Amino acid sequence: MELTFLGTGTSTGVPQLRCGCPTCVSTDPRDRRLRSSVLIEWRGKRILVDCGPDFREQMLRHGKRSVEDRLDALLVTHYHYDHVGGIDDLRPYCFQEEMRENGFPVYCQADVISDLRERMPYSFKKHPYPGVPRFDLREIRSGESFELYGMTVLPVRVNHYILDILGFRIGRLGYVTDAKIVPEETVSALRGVDTLVINALRRRHHMSHMTLAEALDVIERIAPRVAYLTHISHDMGTFAEVSPILPPNVFLAYDDLKIEIDD
Repeated sequence: MELTFLGTGTSTGVPQLRCGCPTCVSTDPRDRRLRSSVLIEWRGKRILVDCGPDFREQMLRHGKRSVEDRLDALLVTHYHYDHVGGIDDLRPYCFQEEMRENGFPVYCQADVISDLRERMPYSFKKHPYPGVPRFDLREIRSGESFELYGMTVLPVRVNHYILDILGFRIGRLGYVTDAKIVPEETVSALRGVDTLVINALRRRHHMSHMTLAEALDVIERIAPRVAYLTHISHDMGTFAEVSPILPPNVFLAYDDLKIEIDD
């Protein structure tokens, strides 16, 4: 399995508009962060996790820019704009041969399904305008695993302030973003993963996102072989500043980073 970090930033991205802090003016490309999303490639299939407003730019960078470029499914963690704001840009992928009848498969919770129907009513009309993106919305629930192109996907619950959202265990990969609290049952479900991707917004307290210290505590509880931090804000500090203070098996992810995960 290969995972590409399409974006590793928080909702504002990095650099943040109207900010001249050391992180935002850094010339290190690892300090430029689009909104968080990953692409998972496994046995010829390509699975997207979250589809934020930077999706088009991300795929122009990573796609083949031809009809050979494809996506096979989208997993959604929750309905906040920085995680679903690019879904209309899935339009070209909705017309892949096997998706023309039912639409592009999107796996998400019931609240996300409701949000997408309200956000994009033109995609769900009985007689839609020609050329609009069409989606096959498939409801999933935390704790109930499902098969996706031969991969077992287990949605797991985390708390984003008062909102219950999803992380995922996909084989030996654990993926958690936007969590403030990771319940013990989710910690147990993620134990045994080889690679954990988890959010760490900044070093000082935040109401709805884990700090660096809180993320490191969850990593210690789950005990993966290696962990990568994502959903990072400019307040975390620069890549060069933060990397040396991390444990030896924990790394700051950055946009365009590719990692291999054993099946």
